[in-house]
Amino acid sequence: MSRPDNSSAPEAAPTGPGSPRDVPPAPGSFPIDPETLPDPIRDEVLAPDPIAIDTSAEELKDGLNRCPKCGSTEIRQKPGSDLLVCLYCRNEWHGQRVEEEFGLGTGLDDLEGTIIASGAQNIAADAASLMSFKCSGCGAEVTINTDNAMTARCHWCRHVFGVNEQVANGAVPDAVLPFHIKKDDAVARIRQFVDKRRMFALKEFKDEFTPENVIGVYLPYMIVDGKASVDVAGKGEIETRRYTRQNGKQKTTYYDADVYQVERHVDFTVDDLPLESSTERGNLDTAANTNNIINTILPFDTKNAVKWNASFLSGFSSEKRDRDVDHLHPRLEDQLLSIARAQIETSVGRYDRGVRWDEEDVQVHGSRWVSMYLPVWLYSYQQPGRNGGMLHYIAVNGRTGETMGSVPVQQWKLLLAALTVGTFIEAFVITFLAFAS
Repeated sequence: MSRPDNSSAPEAAPTGPGSPRDVPPAPGSFPIDPETLPDPIRDEVLAPDPIAIDTSAEELKDGLNRCPKCGSTEIRQKPGSDLLVCLYCRNEWHGQRVEEEFGLGTGLDDLEGTIIASGAQNIAADAASLMSFKCSGCGAEVTINTDNAMTARCHWCRHVFGVNEQVANGAVPDAVLPFHIKKDDAVARIRQFVDKRRMFALKEFKDEFTPENVIGVYLPYMIVDGKASVDVAGKGEIETRRYTRQNGKQKTTYYDADVYQVERHVDFTVDDLPLESSTERGNLDTAANTNNIINTILPFDTKNAVKWNASFLSGFSSEKRDRDVDHLHPRLEDQLLSIARAQIETSVGRYDRGVRWDEEDVQVHGSRWVSMYLPVWLYSYQQPGRNGGMLHYIAVNGRTGETMGSVPVQQWKLLLAALTVGTFIEAFVITFLAFAS
């Protein structure tokens, strides 16, 4: 005799996002079908991982840069050149240019995805600033704080150490562009710059001005190659008539214009576009500092940059990079838009009333990122005032000597000069009209 089966079939396991799973997804798999995701998220998930170019120098990872002729570690940059010189045997040699070493000057038209050199990869949040080396000469431990130095000397046997290993704290870039302008030259250029503006300069600044205090510093940049396309759309106007109407004593000029829908598309590549990779230097808050001065001494001849070697930093200061590629992508797109607008400008000259772009879209098809130190001579002055005052800079391009800066001025002197010039022009115009009549 059969017995009734009172058991019921098990309930189906719930499905959908957030539902429990008996078996976790396999390592490396994506548990959700990307096709079900919104377009921006799907594109990000399916985008290929960044490709790295290994620019590290295996022979320098122990911190010792040796002369290829005698093995000495007493190495310095030869002033005014891209050469390294051994202070013991006077042997000289040239650093390897990264353009040729890693093929960075080619393939712009074929760029796809994001290619990141090893010195430009993401900074590890827990990376330490202190690096220790074991001296091969005497066995002593030598520690270097990468926040403010990249070289140190063993206090026992005098070996010179440099931070050449690309650690994950952003201190070691892929390349360095050595100083060409010497300090005496930079001091003279800064002094000349200030002398031309001394008449209106703040008295305290003139009293405290000491250009000999100029500091040579290597500033961190990302040098970017890119392949992009930009689409813009808007309204352009061509003037057809101009006329004036008078209402009492007031005259008003009017324009008639034909309005056209204007669209443009441009494909282009960029080669060695520099972007600041320091948060502090990228802060262009003109109420607090004059950081934008650094941009006015561009460009640098980045094609001559050499493979990283800490010996080039001996005697100079440096700043660590603290921004990653992802942080700089919006800045890159802004720069690419500016370049595209400049290229489009020549094609819209017929719209004599101008063009208002209502829609702009930039697509970065491929980019290549290299971290690089660029040389700058800096003189700074803190002007007292409300909210901490204003930090003024005078900067000299360490390669070309291009000089630009900000000098604190006496406002009353500027006002007096403006009134004097205005009075002179007014008197000149009255005299001219009197003679003309």
